[in-house]
Amino acid sequence: MRILITNDDGINAPGLKVLETIAEDLAGPDGEVWIVAPAFEQSGVGHCISYTHPMMVAKMGPRRYAAEGSPADCVLAGLHHVMGDERPDLILSGVNRGNNSAENALYSGTLGGAMEGALQGILSIAMSQYLGPYNFQADNPFEAAEQHGAALVRKLLGALPEDEDDYQLFFNVNFPPVPAEDVKGMRIAPQGFRRHTHFGIEPHRSPSGRQFLWIKGGDQHIPTAEGSDAAVNLEGYISVTPMRADLTAHDVLDQLKALE
Repeated sequence: MRILITNDDGINAPGLKVLETIAEDLAGPDGEVWIVAPAFEQSGVGHCISYTHPMMVAKMGPRRYAAEGSPADCVLAGLHHVMGDERPDLILSGVNRGNNSAENALYSGTLGGAMEGALQGILSIAMSQYLGPYNFQADNPFEAAEQHGAALVRKLLGALPEDEDDYQLFFNVNFPPVPAEDVKGMRIAPQGFRRHTHFGIEPHRSPSGRQFLWIKGGDQHIPTAEGSDAAVNLEGYISVTPMRADLTAHDVLDQLKALE
């Protein structure tokens, strides 16, 4: 199996090393793992692409490249430049430091990389590690992802439905904020919504008197609706959410047709 991996935390992020381990397990001794990851952290860029300026790509080692761009840029660079004529069988993005459950998915560069892979017609899986009081200070906060990641991907690969839609499936996987031995299993879960929490602004003034604004996240431990992604994560389960890049609100199409 040929696997392309990327992330949004950057080429030197510990979560990318964890993803390398997962990918090497999946690829096997006769497979290939290619890495094209951002040269610098790209958290929160979503599905951004560098459409109006070029990006530099540097070879860091065998099958290992750093790109001055977003995760979606990295996927494009990997598919159309770095890997040559042979496309990968699978794209993995992550393992993100922090969850991409609920509304976080809308901001996530990790998800953006997987979304671009799906738009290019390749099965893509985004993987993120929820952090909390039971793993944040651990020697390896990615332990749950590291120990359960490869088996989870194999399970998905063995049960994929036929997918002939224009907007192909990709998957958002979030590992719970617990040690690996406390993971209770896996749940197929819809994307949730954390009520009464959202991103905001925290202003600061520099010593020179200039005003700077920091983006500030909300409480990540507010559960979402029962059975949805963040809710099952906080209960100790891995969440798997099938997604498409189609943003249409299909539930109101018929209702709005009365306006025609």
